Amino acid sequence: MAGRRRAQRSGDPRVPAPSRAQRPAPGPRRGPLLLTALVVGGLVAGVTGVSSASDTPTGSTSVLAAQMELATVGDDVETLPMASITVAEAEARLAEVAASRAERAAAEAAAAEAAREAARPKAVLPVDGARFTSGYGGRWGTFHYGIDLAAPMRTPEYAAMDGVVLRAGSASGFGLAVYVLHENGDVTVYGHMDSILVEPGQYVEAGETIALLGNRGQSTGPHLHFEVHQGGMNGKRIDPVPWLAARGVEV
Repeated sequence: MAGRRRAQRSGDPRVPAPSRAQRPAPGPRRGPLLLTALVVGGLVAGVTGVSSASDTPTGSTSVLAAQMELATVGDDVETLPMASITVAEAEARLAEVAASRAERAAAEAAAAEAAREAARPKAVLPVDGARFTSGYGGRWGTFHYGIDLAAPMRTPEYAAMDGVVLRAGSASGFGLAVYVLHENGDVTVYGHMDSILVEPGQYVEAGETIALLGNRGQSTGPHLHFEVHQGGMNGKRIDPVPWLAARGVEV
């Protein structure tokens, strides 16, 4: 029996088992390696995400994004040429503005002067608040060719109307006197003043102070002797009261 079994085994048609040298090499161990890669990759991704989140604030990310967006939009906008004028054109414009301002200032000054001219008096009483002490006409055997207006010493005396000073200084009988020529050709005379404040050739307006009242010459007390020579220095000496009244001035 043993010899038969041994013969049967030796003659068994089964494929003989390969030798150790003929066995194929085992395949790579992919399972453990793949698991290791997944674990390491997850750790790296987690660390990177945490670092990025902590290093870049949300606000900074928004500002950066906005700046990038503006930069992108700006690149598409066309650059406009710079507008300009020449120096000569600028100087001409400055001259126009200066001329306009000067014209406006002149107009305003003219308007102010016109208002002042309209408001000021055209005729005044030569001494404000004076007492009428003597009139035009015969007096003590002589003719008195003017009127006397009494007031305290050195009271201001005014030009009765606009005019130009013809004479100013010493005068017979008056001590000191001032003669003023007016536009209508009449001359007004002021005598006995203590001091004179104008000079020949000076233009004076109605109400302008020309002297300070006094008591010089043939005088019995501080007063102004006031005369009107109709038509000029050598014209007829007329009564000053109606002459003043015709110009709205009461004595």
